Amino acid sequence: MSELIKKSITELSELIHNKSIKPSEVCSAFLSQYDKAEVDINAFITMNKDEIAQTAHGMDNLPINADTPPLFGIPVAVKDNICTKGLRTTAATKMLENFIPPYDATVVERLRGAGAIIFGKTDMDECAMGSTTASSYFARSGAKGAVKNPNKHDEDSSYSRVPGGSSGGSAAAVAAFMAPVSLGSDTGGSIRLPAHYCGVVGYKPSYGAVSRYGLIGYGSSFDCIGPLARTVCDVVKITSIISGRDKKDSTSNPQPMDFSNNNNFSVKGKKIGIIRECFEKDKMAPPVIRAVEYAAKAYADMGAEVEFISLPRINDALPVYYILALAEASSNLARLDGIRYGFRSQNVAADDLYTATRTLGFGDVVKRRIWLGTYVLGAERNEEYYQRAITARAAIFAQFQEVFKVYDALLTPVSVSQALKHDEKLSDYENSLIDKCTVPVNLAGLPAISMPAVVENGLPAGFQLIAGRFEDAKLLSLAKAFENYAGVLEQ
Repeated sequence: MSELIKKSITELSELIHNKSIKPSEVCSAFLSQYDKAEVDINAFITMNKDEIAQTAHGMDNLPINADTPPLFGIPVAVKDNICTKGLRTTAATKMLENFIPPYDATVVERLRGAGAIIFGKTDMDECAMGSTTASSYFARSGAKGAVKNPNKHDEDSSYSRVPGGSSGGSAAAVAAFMAPVSLGSDTGGSIRLPAHYCGVVGYKPSYGAVSRYGLIGYGSSFDCIGPLARTVCDVVKITSIISGRDKKDSTSNPQPMDFSNNNNFSVKGKKIGIIRECFEKDKMAPPVIRAVEYAAKAYADMGAEVEFISLPRINDALPVYYILALAEASSNLARLDGIRYGFRSQNVAADDLYTATRTLGFGDVVKRRIWLGTYVLGAERNEEYYQRAITARAAIFAQFQEVFKVYDALLTPVSVSQALKHDEKLSDYENSLIDKCTVPVNLAGLPAISMPAVVENGLPAGFQLIAGRFEDAKLLSLAKAFENYAGVLEQ
């Protein structure tokens, strides 16, 4: 059974459809690995093992034929800010500690329709705000341990590294072979950074390519749902199911994406630009430099033209992102007030209920971001901060558009280092560098993918590939070409 957990969902699906294995055998293998690994990794908030086993056994008795759905019997872990009907969804905050949604997010509905089994809810930074998953209420409160990166540094005797965030639980679950694939959300890099730290593939679709209905919002004009997996083929398989128009999300793209050319894509003659502003060697760890250089060499070997380019507007991205994303967060989280649902502070006067509830219900990271977001939205500061950031965002998007008239894709690091230690203290400047290469993608609504490339000192390092808006099929084909060249990263 142990060999099943290292197979891709493409391979598992083929075995199920060929009647070589049963859905219950697949789920049993991953549940067994969960029992072994979760005690150290802490990737999940909620796991209903009995319901998973019951659902899988029920599928064993169903006929396998041409009409059997593509993900029949395949377990999929889901980040805990994506609503699952009847299954607790907390966004890792005390405010929603006991919230059980009465509906599925569109992506979950589509996964279930394709035969997938929802394999628990993964831990995350509270309200998706952070890059370590350490701000989770469940870790802070001692209800469970903090999520650990399943990769150990050569000098470590224990799991001492963070998995990244905010989708750290989703990345750790896949990297620890507790799930073959998972869903995360990405507002400024929250799929790609954990994928880079944990050594898996993490894909952020174009804004609008995948419905956001049922996602507990952080920044509504930035948020994207996307998959984390061990292979590009699995990312393609999941994306082909969850993407597409959704009448419940007015921002979703009406045009379907065609991934049929993914395995037959030729890199020869394609132009790839390495963004000079993101490749500052004096600020990057050597393994990250080598990962990007390895990717550049791989694409050049396959016949692509690879060269350095400059995007000066990239340097404006971080302040613009934090002004706009926190403004939207302030608005989105206003609904968590203790009045309609969720946590409510007790034994306080009615006039104090709102303040008391939110003071106790949110952690410090979330409260700081709400305060800052409310500040920049104030009438006396709107023009100085919010409106200027809107203008700068448009300029960043316009610069990307010009570049993609010439280049097929852009190549950057995902972040400046490999996975950090849990107790590692960074300056505000060092913290800002973590997100420098990922947030511009969300500002422009572009697709991007984090690809694992090397393992050094026991820790993985990867690179980021970016394509034009709704050029997701091209992006995933370029990623698949690299995977064909380099193989799937063994850890």
